[in-house]
Amino acid sequence: MKIARAALALGILLAMISSNTLFGQSGFHETKTQRDLRMKWWRDARFGMFVHWGLYSGLAGTWKGKCVGKRGGMEWIQQRVKADTDEYAKEATPKFKPKKGFADEWAALAEKAGCGYVVFTTKHHDGFALFDSKQTTYDAKDLTGRDLCKEIVDALRAKKLRVGFYHSLIDWHHPQYDYKAAGRLPHPLKGRPFPNGSRNHAIYLDYLHKEVEEIMTNYGKVDVIWWDYSLKKAQGEFWKADSLLAMTRKLQPEIITNNRLYSMPPIHKTDAVDRLKLWKPEQGDFTTPEQRIPSTGLPGVDWEVCMTMNTTWGYSEHDHKWKSPKTLITNLVGIVSKGGNFLLNIGPKGDGSIPEESVKIMRAIGEWMKVNGEAIRGTQASPFPAPKWGVYTKKRATIYAHIIKWPESGKIKVPIKISEITKLRFLADPNAHATMEADGDSTIVSLPETPTDSPVSVLAITSRKQN
Repeated sequence: MKIARAALALGILLAMISSNTLFGQSGFHETKTQRDLRMKWWRDARFGMFVHWGLYSGLAGTWKGKCVGKRGGMEWIQQRVKADTDEYAKEATPKFKPKKGFADEWAALAEKAGCGYVVFTTKHHDGFALFDSKQTTYDAKDLTGRDLCKEIVDALRAKKLRVGFYHSLIDWHHPQYDYKAAGRLPHPLKGRPFPNGSRNHAIYLDYLHKEVEEIMTNYGKVDVIWWDYSLKKAQGEFWKADSLLAMTRKLQPEIITNNRLYSMPPIHKTDAVDRLKLWKPEQGDFTTPEQRIPSTGLPGVDWEVCMTMNTTWGYSEHDHKWKSPKTLITNLVGIVSKGGNFLLNIGPKGDGSIPEESVKIMRAIGEWMKVNGEAIRGTQASPFPAPKWGVYTKKRATIYAHIIKWPESGKIKVPIKISEITKLRFLADPNAHATMEADGDSTIVSLPETPTDSPVSVLAITSRKQN
C-alpha cells in the first residue's frame, strides 16, 4: 500500500511538471510554457561566473598582520576574527581601493571563458554594499565616490552578458539585525550581548527590503537574484520572504531566482542530490548544490552547482589549493550532462584585479569552450547512463560524447543503432577519422589513436531522429 501511494504521488508530481500547470511564487503565477520561456536563456547558458568581492577582499585572509587561515571562506573573515563593525571597517576600508577599469577586466574574462552570465555580490554578510544606497553610508559610493555596482553592470552589458546580483539576507553591520533570533546563522558577535542593548528585527527587515528595492530599480534589467541564505529558524517569514519576492517579481518580472530565501539544506559530504529532491517551485526557480556535484539530475528540477577555484570564495593571499583546468572542465561537462548549470567563482583582490591563477584557469576553460561550446550551450541532460569513459550531452538530434578517459581499446560503445546515425564529427578535429560497426541496438565507434582535444574530446553523433 505504501509503495502504491508513493507511486501515485510521484505520478501526480511528474504530471504536474510535464503539463501546462501553474507555477506560483508569492502571488506570481505562470504556466509551464511561460516558465520555460523565462528560464530558456539560463538553461541554455549552462556556464556562469560567480564573483565574491567586497571589503574582505582587501584584507586577503590577513588580520592585523596575521594569517587567519590557509583554507576556507575569507569573505567570512569578520566572523572568523569576531570583530565588531567598527573594528572591521577600520581594518578593511583602507585596503579596498578599486582601480579604474576593473569591471571591464571581469567582463572580458567571463566572455573569453564562454560564460553566459555573471553573478556578483551586491552585498555580502558584512553588510557593505557595492551599490549606491540611500539606506546607509556603509556603501561603495560613500567610501570611494563611485557606484561600483553600476560600473560592473555596464561592463557586463557591454559584453552582452546576463547580469546576476548575489544579495545577502544576513547583515553583520546593521544595528537592528537580530542575530540571537537568527538561529544557526553566523554572526561575529554570536553568544555575546547586543552592543546597543536591544534590537528590533522589524527595522532591519524594512532596511533589507528597501535595499532590494534599490537594486531592483536603479540598474536596469536584472536577470538573476541569488539570495544567501536561510537556515531552519531564520527562513521564509524571518525575512518576510513572500513580500520580498513579490516586490522583486513586480519590479523585475523576468528575473530568475534561487531558493535560498526560503531554505538551504545542509551540504552533504558525499552527494548533493538532496538539494534537488527538496526543491519547491514556490520557493525559487532553481536550487544550489554548493562545492559538490549531485550524483544525478532530476526531471523538472533546475539546479546550479556553485564552486570555488581554490577553497575560498573571497580572495586570500594564503590559499593556493587551486583546482586544475582539467578538473574544472571535467566538472563542467559532468554537471551539464546531468542537466545542471555551473557557476564558477573568482575572488578579486581589493583593487578589483583578478588573481593570476584565476585568469589562467578561466582562459584555459575558454580555449576549450571556443572549440567545444556547442556541446555545452543549449544542451540538455544525457538521455543515456554515463559510460566509464565519460558523459553525454544532447541537443536536438545530436548526442555529444564527452570522452574524458580515452579508452585503451580505442573504441567506445554508444547506445544508438548504426542505421540511425548520419554523421560523426570530432569538434576539435572534423577531419579525424572514426569508423562504426553495428552491435545490436548500439554502435561501436573506433576512435583515432590519440585524443583530439585535452582534457576532454567531444564526438558529435547526429541521428536521423531525436533521442
